[in-house]
Amino acid sequence: MKQTLYLAWRYLAFHRVKTTILIVAITLIVYLPIGLRVLVDQSAAQLTARAVATPLLIGSKGSPLELVLNTLYFQSDYPDPMRYAQVERVTESGLALAVPMYVRFNAQGHPIVGTSYEYFEYRRLEIESGRQLVTLGECVLGSRVAEAMGVGPDEFVISSPESVFDLAGVYPLRMKVVGVLGYSDSADDDAIFVDVKTAWIIEGLGHGHMDLTRPEAAAGVLTRDSTNVVGNPAVVQYNEITPDNIDSFHFHGDLSEFPVTAVLAVPPDQRSSAILQGRYQAADEVAMIVRPVDVMDELLDTILTVQSFVTAGAIIVGLATLATAALVFLLSLRLRRREIETMFKIGGSRLSVASVMTSEIVAVLVVGVLLAGGLTFLTSQFGSAAIRAFIRM
Repeated sequence: MKQTLYLAWRYLAFHRVKTTILIVAITLIVYLPIGLRVLVDQSAAQLTARAVATPLLIGSKGSPLELVLNTLYFQSDYPDPMRYAQVERVTESGLALAVPMYVRFNAQGHPIVGTSYEYFEYRRLEIESGRQLVTLGECVLGSRVAEAMGVGPDEFVISSPESVFDLAGVYPLRMKVVGVLGYSDSADDDAIFVDVKTAWIIEGLGHGHMDLTRPEAAAGVLTRDSTNVVGNPAVVQYNEITPDNIDSFHFHGDLSEFPVTAVLAVPPDQRSSAILQGRYQAADEVAMIVRPVDVMDELLDTILTVQSFVTAGAIIVGLATLATAALVFLLSLRLRRREIETMFKIGGSRLSVASVMTSEIVAVLVVGVLLAGGLTFLTSQFGSAAIRAFIRM
């Protein structure tokens, strides 16, 4: 037996190019459908986990998928906003914890998430360095954002304008970083969190400016009477909130009319959840309520359908490659006729010669399968992280 394996090994080592090509072909044949399935399962598990952890989302009527992707993963286009009154509506119902979400702006490509303190409690996000949000103009960074931007507590980030030409006169807001969140392996690591009122200030719904009642502000006064002071365009609007000017920041209008993109609703039990969902079923309802897990399941069904076709294609290509490998072995036997005859002449039996040939084929198959198993293991350990890193590039 040792002599048989030795001869098979020496032949494969001598014809190393052909052997390498055959091993690579076998490895890919086995790995591609299995590795693809592992990646899809990992991605599905990660997407589903965040959706399962979010009981209900409320947003303007439109695309449920767009609402879920924007609110949970901060990746979709900006959905139609709704009034902050919807947050108050859920809170006053007593059926669920209402967490406002306003995901519209960004800073250097990183989403700015306007929300409330309850969001951090619900997602179990802990501050790794610095402290939590306290006042307007402060922000907390996800771990990957802090690393990518190279900033930390007591430094600053500036919101990016939505367009080059800002006709509304809304300037980027310079926000102080007060804390960095610990790593959570979720979309929260890639976000910048602010209070929802800070997000409104970024939009220009709130602002601070010089005190027009002070003598040094006389150049900015358009008209003045006993009860009212009207400023002119020369009035300086602040684009950074500091302890010195925070008292001058204010909002014009009813806050309940201000925009949010979603309400994250967390009912305490199934009964409350059912009642709350029932209140949004009327035909004239301006908002919709969705269960993120149902929306993601529909998306995954589509992905899995596509993945089935891709897997079928990979199997067909694999079978064709396997047939080609078999043809290579058969042609190799014809080319090795003189070698086989020599083995017979020096006393080798038919069984011995067949054992040598079989050992060569089995060795190629075993090495290919082992390599495919190793690649599958690496994919299961690092595949999802590698894909996320590639997407962020």
